[in-house]
Amino acid sequence: MAQRKPIITIIGCGYVGLTLGAVLANADYTVHAIEINPKRLKAIKAGRSFFYEAGADPLIARAVSTGNLIPTDTFATAIPASDIVFSCVGTPDNADGSSNLSYVFDAANQALELMRPHTIYVQKSTVPVGTGAKIEGLFSASSKQIHYVSCPEFSREGTAILDTLWFDRVVTGAHNQASARKVLDLHRTIEKQRCAIAGYAGLPVPADPPRAQYMMVGRASAELIKVSANAFLALKISFANSIAKLADASDADIIEVMDGIGSDRRIGRAFLSAGRGYGGGCFPKDVSGLIRSAEDHGVDMDIMHAVTAINNSMPHYIMQLVKRILNGDAGSDNALKDKRVAVLGLSFKAGTSDVRRSPALVIANTLAEQAAIVQAYDPEAMDEATSTLDRSITLTKSVEAAVKNAEIIFIATDWPQFKAIDLKQLTTAPAKVLIVDCMNCLDPVMITRVGARYLGVGRHYAAPQDSYSKIRQPSAR
Repeated sequence: MAQRKPIITIIGCGYVGLTLGAVLANADYTVHAIEINPKRLKAIKAGRSFFYEAGADPLIARAVSTGNLIPTDTFATAIPASDIVFSCVGTPDNADGSSNLSYVFDAANQALELMRPHTIYVQKSTVPVGTGAKIEGLFSASSKQIHYVSCPEFSREGTAILDTLWFDRVVTGAHNQASARKVLDLHRTIEKQRCAIAGYAGLPVPADPPRAQYMMVGRASAELIKVSANAFLALKISFANSIAKLADASDADIIEVMDGIGSDRRIGRAFLSAGRGYGGGCFPKDVSGLIRSAEDHGVDMDIMHAVTAINNSMPHYIMQLVKRILNGDAGSDNALKDKRVAVLGLSFKAGTSDVRRSPALVIANTLAEQAAIVQAYDPEAMDEATSTLDRSITLTKSVEAAVKNAEIIFIATDWPQFKAIDLKQLTTAPAKVLIVDCMNCLDPVMITRVGARYLGVGRHYAAPQDSYSKIRQPSAR
């Protein structure tokens, strides 16, 4: 007789929870998806995501139609029926940079009242080291013998479905190793069925997928692995941006430099791309959370303070480069006044509608503050960006409308359609246009071939305009 598959509850259907729930439901698990936000819940019940993520809508629609995914806002019907409960609630940062764990403990308390004895409770949300010990202390006061497992997520927005299917590692930390193995078994099932699930989602099977690793470590180690991994990736980005500033001052080219560094197998090329910096719901809060967590343990994290400072400086650094182009080395504060500017991209990265802490928004709002006339476009993030953008910024319905009559075009997010920009079709006077490549994703040769000016971040390129060379001189440092 086949063994019954465990019934699962997901608490919190944000970027992590909804993706995981949709994948597990398409792997033939029964998944109760708890979401208390009425607008989000309505979308999920209708078989779609409330955010943009490639492949999410087909998976959710299929899972809801088969009955495997059961969206609800009620703990009382979902938790008692479940063998495994995943906590995927938000962990926003507080004003002091520490992690706000109120949702984490609220979820644990509500679940504890309803869980059956020996239920496995899995913490998927990113939490500071030591959080699991506190929740286990809460559970130990009960006679239910709830088994706590830390199993941090490592998916990336924009490729979350593929990352959940073709994961490079699953990390579990628990005192009860049998419970950890059951959580690993869920992911082994996903691995076995991932090609079929990718087909349901309409996503391609990766040509060279990573080999899945299943890791059982200590609970505190599992918690620290997650935040440390994100902090290290943020460090690589800020390192690249620091070198980009030096490249701008010394006529080096950051692409060449990072290609040379990244070819060292001990280092690798990933996350060594210079530009306007990182954003989103993970890196900024995980870096600040790690800093505060370290302080709580009496450890200084000066290196991570520097990472944050460098990252926050990049949109304003790019603005100074632009001002020098427009007004010479002086970089006058009113250089952008009444300039017609297009900002292409508002999300913090391509492939997602998420605008949380997006450097692209900082760029757009700073331009508005500098009295530029700003038009902006993003293929997926327009609705989410509206409440955060300066009211003077006009949101357009297309790339063509955004760049119409623009004197300066900022490529603020590297969406594929922006990387393939055709200036001859978009503007009648390309020679008058300055392209500001905030992501270093364009080919400067193609830009200058049509007579336009090109400006990247740390990119040495002999553009035909004399004004460009001014920022390469010692006086511009």
